[in-house]
Amino acid sequence: VRWAKAGHQVTIGSRDAAKAQAAAEELNQILGESRVRGATNRQAAAMAEVVVLTVPYSAQQPTAMEVRDYLSGKILIDVTVPLKPPKVSVVHVPPEGSAVLALQQRLGADVRVVSAFQNVSASHLRDLAHSVDCDVLVCADDEAAGNVAVALAEAAGLRGWRCGPLANSIVSEGLTSILIAINQRYKIPGSGIRITGTPRSP
Repeated sequence: VRWAKAGHQVTIGSRDAAKAQAAAEELNQILGESRVRGATNRQAAAMAEVVVLTVPYSAQQPTAMEVRDYLSGKILIDVTVPLKPPKVSVVHVPPEGSAVLALQQRLGADVRVVSAFQNVSASHLRDLAHSVDCDVLVCADDEAAGNVAVALAEAAGLRGWRCGPLANSIVSEGLTSILIAINQRYKIPGSGIRITGTPRSP
């Protein structure tokens, strides 16, 4: 919804096009205009310049492989965190090192996979009246792809930081479980992180 507000064309994908359209209509009501559309996953991936994967860990690889034929040469921003219910406040490390590393290996080098946005509250992002006091960690092996994710963070009103190669995503993914543990213990509705000691944009 924040990207649509910033002027980007946004398409929501789902296995069920009707569900995608219903989700798009909800966001359009928040925006007050029709900027978001719904489609099947394959249609959405085919239309997109940048694909953002925001599904539970169990659906990450099946969803990505469903649209694999439409990802060649594109940027795929993966927001997946390898949470293992019911202990989502405990860090889980996949055998490959991180969920996004496993996905890059599966998709192949012609898809430019980026890790980002794991540590930002979805409910805060959805509330346009809420100033999101959180930075975005961006891990990428491809320089240009990483910079696109940083630009998208800024378009959403956040600040993105390049945090090294995709291998470093093990930390940003694990931070989500730590933030969940903090939220639970201190009753915080969506804690985030800030990178300190640096100049801030106005």
